[in-house]
Amino acid sequence: MHNRIWKAFALQPHRFETFKLSKDPQFIEKVRDIVGLYMSPPERAVVLCVDEKSQIQALNRTEPILPLRPGLPERRSHDYRRNGTTSLFAALNTATGEVIGKCYRRHRSVEFKRFLEIIDKAVPEELDIHLVLDNYGTHKTALVHNWLARNSGFTCISRPPARPGSIWWSGGSLRSPANRFDGGRSTVRGSSNRRSTNILRFTTRTPSHLSGRKVRMRYWSH
Repeated sequence: MHNRIWKAFALQPHRFETFKLSKDPQFIEKVRDIVGLYMSPPERAVVLCVDEKSQIQALNRTEPILPLRPGLPERRSHDYRRNGTTSLFAALNTATGEVIGKCYRRHRSVEFKRFLEIIDKAVPEELDIHLVLDNYGTHKTALVHNWLARNSGFTCISRPPARPGSIWWSGGSLRSPANRFDGGRSTVRGSSNRRSTNILRFTTRTPSHLSGRKVRMRYWSH
């Protein structure tokens, strides 16, 4: 009976979609900056979408997995052995699809800084690095900020939060039609011999733990 009703009214109760509403009055501007970065990336730069997946169960099945075959799905035993948990750090190159990844036992700013060092070594020195991040607290500690202060070729942009809040930047450039430039200059990848680039026109404020250091942090003003 219920199956006939679902078909008659084209109902699919097993399917659903999610949405999120933002109360940030500058939400559209922030989204345009991120989308503009993806669609029109800077010259001589790489754009990486960075995220972490923590508390991944490291499981092994009690029997070898039987692979996919014509007419048969992949088959595996229902029981498994636990091998603890791990945290995956990954950076997706939005232009090539290449992924830089590393697993760590813990998910702290210490591990995130180590992952930034891996990214720095993996990307050619002549290229700037633009990171698109979420607003997780691990990305905003003094340890990470101090490392970025010594590696000025990194530009970090965090996605708009669900509620009004700050999006922080470390000196660099975003060359996309959606962005507004003020003609500022910033040294690339910490070398005075490298080219300089524009800096976005945002409110400039240096966090207290970085006072006295030569680093530009960009905040959205409200």
